[in-house]
Amino acid sequence: MASKKKSVVRKRRSSKKAQTSRFKRFFRALAVSAITSFGAASCVLNPQLREQIQLEPVLEQLGLPVQDAPQVLATGPQAQTNFSQCREFFPNGRPPIVPSGPALRELCYSSFAILHSGKSRTPVFVAQRLNRQMLMQGKNIERTDRFYPEARLPSSERAELDDYRGSGYSRGHMAPAGDMHTLDAMAQSFSLANMVPQDQRQNSGPWNKIEQDTRKYILRARGDVYVFTGPVYTGRSAAIGGGRVAVPSYLYKLVYDATTGKSWVHWQPNSREAKVGPPISYEEFVGRTGLRLL
Repeated sequence: MASKKKSVVRKRRSSKKAQTSRFKRFFRALAVSAITSFGAASCVLNPQLREQIQLEPVLEQLGLPVQDAPQVLATGPQAQTNFSQCREFFPNGRPPIVPSGPALRELCYSSFAILHSGKSRTPVFVAQRLNRQMLMQGKNIERTDRFYPEARLPSSERAELDDYRGSGYSRGHMAPAGDMHTLDAMAQSFSLANMVPQDQRQNSGPWNKIEQDTRKYILRARGDVYVFTGPVYTGRSAAIGGGRVAVPSYLYKLVYDATTGKSWVHWQPNSREAKVGPPISYEEFVGRTGLRLL
């Protein structure tokens, strides 16, 4: 009889432990769901909160993986990008082929897409699809100027606000705020994933003229115009901040008119002496960079 009683007691204890374990798992899952849902919704509605709401430490404490932007898998000297969630920003829905590199990640936004390099902590390119209707709609959108670090990138791969403070460089938009046609797009354009350290005079002078001239062309175009913008690094690049955000040697802006099939590339040194000059051909751009964006 004593043996049977002990067996019953052990079974009851085992049942209680199982129930407690199930409850803990349920509560853990519920807490994670609530935290991540609140954080995600807050960051979507107010992107500037991403520098205040840090989900990564919470998820790590709960033993859950942090959801990063998808990486590009390199299979050789060249890599085929995917961008399965936002192929509308690429001509014919075909994402580009780029030189392979470490920590390349794809980021989709409401009005542009970014291939980001965790090595330089800047974009490789930013892709946009624009037309007259979008730019006309964007004239009523107020600029926000609320910069924020990109929470979808691991902290070891992203730029932070402190990296730019006191650096002497502008947080230079690759997809310009002036191109944005919705409130969400305007807010998202201030992600630091969309920025490079840019010479202040070049940014506000000749580069600003290139952006304005591109918008003027799109307003005259009969259909969609695809624009790719990004930095180019040559030799040993300078860097800013504790995160060592790389300072580009050159900036490019590739414009492709899908209706006419015409394309051209603005190419400028990232320096105060930069001037607006004649564009180069797409073929010359590919030869200089290895980026097959079209």
